Amino acid sequence: DWSSDVCSHILHYENRKLRTYKGNLSEFVKQKPEARSYYQLSESPISFKFPEPGYLEGVKTKDKAILKMVKVGFAYPGPDGKPAAKQTLTGVSIYITLSSRVAVLGANGAGKSTMIKLLTGEMECQDGTVWKHPNLRIAYVAQHAFHHIEQMLDKTANQYIQWRYAIGEDREALTKVDRIITDEERKKMNQQFMVEGVKRVVEKILSRRKLKSSYEYEIKWINLAEDKNTYIPRDELIDMGFEKMVVEVDAKEAAAQGLMAKPLTQKNIMNHLEDFGLEPEFSTHSLMRGLSGGQKVKVVLGAAMWNNPHILVLDEPTNYLDRDSLGALAEAIKAFGGGVVMITHNREFYTALTQETWLVADGKLIPTGQTNAAAARELAKFEVQDEVTDAYGNIIKVKAPTRLKMSNKEKKANEKLRKARKERGEEVTDSEEDA
Repeated sequence: DWSSDVCSHILHYENRKLRTYKGNLSEFVKQKPEARSYYQLSESPISFKFPEPGYLEGVKTKDKAILKMVKVGFAYPGPDGKPAAKQTLTGVSIYITLSSRVAVLGANGAGKSTMIKLLTGEMECQDGTVWKHPNLRIAYVAQHAFHHIEQMLDKTANQYIQWRYAIGEDREALTKVDRIITDEERKKMNQQFMVEGVKRVVEKILSRRKLKSSYEYEIKWINLAEDKNTYIPRDELIDMGFEKMVVEVDAKEAAAQGLMAKPLTQKNIMNHLEDFGLEPEFSTHSLMRGLSGGQKVKVVLGAAMWNNPHILVLDEPTNYLDRDSLGALAEAIKAFGGGVVMITHNREFYTALTQETWLVADGKLIPTGQTNAAAARELAKFEVQDEVTDAYGNIIKVKAPTRLKMSNKEKKANEKLRKARKERGEEVTDSEEDA
């Protein structure tokens, strides 16, 4: 190790002071045994704790795909504004489960961050499809992590999270491409549709309800009273051009499920950020402008995971974190009940967590080390939430949803929808019949 071969003195920051230790790193660790994490990440004296993701409808095993890309291709715009002839990515097919621990590798500029942005809905692909479970919650921390908070530096971390989730879902999700409707899409949605022998125009989608392994959505029609609302199956709505409106309803439902047991109070947020190594002095009583780079990364990570995500996506998570925090992050990822995808050049960090890698090179993605799904089959364990505490400390009982039995006609319609989903490359399994 170069630090043992080269260094003659070690400057160590402890208890808000700099102390000088004579000798190399090996000698320093002998004097400060708690600094063993400089040699082994698992020896970190501090710890992070990620929130458990919670129930995901229809997912009974941790080997089931809940997010995937199928033959995805993407090219950035050329001088004429159209996609360039040479694609940045082509033919990318991957999947993620609740047990995934994936390291994304490749040279700078190979397209790793582009792939991650396509996966998380930050950008849209031109070829192929990106499919995700309708109730999936994804936490995404960008490579330039500070961009998440750069407009809020004169607020505390606590105030930032209160603002970010005040509307009942993550404000950052509202700016993703998969939520922004283009003029062309809006024109298609404004056309008339024949319903029950009458031409109608959709005004908005109000809600959804379970339709066996999928959902159907309540449609409010223009110039018609609400007692004329009708329900249309998810796949049919997508074929009609309403995919982004469907995604918006799904996102709100998923957010509500993740936030149901977490009142957005100062105390709850303070406790949450303590699980990410940020003490109340810095999370609640200091402006973010005065925080160190490592502390800001903890804020961003904690904020992204406030809604109990099922998948955590990290782009260069080791930037700005000190050695102890890096060890704490590694151990938290190991213990996390959801899937993790991380772009990193830190070999020590990712080899301590996984053997599964996605190598991005020459526009292709090559997966290696994927676990045999049958051999690794593991029941997904979700804690059943039977009561929650609101912002005033009141305990509220949560009733389980009533399961409705389908008629033969509904079963035939459902089988038709399953077939259409398979043709689009979506994840459809026999276990959904019991969902």
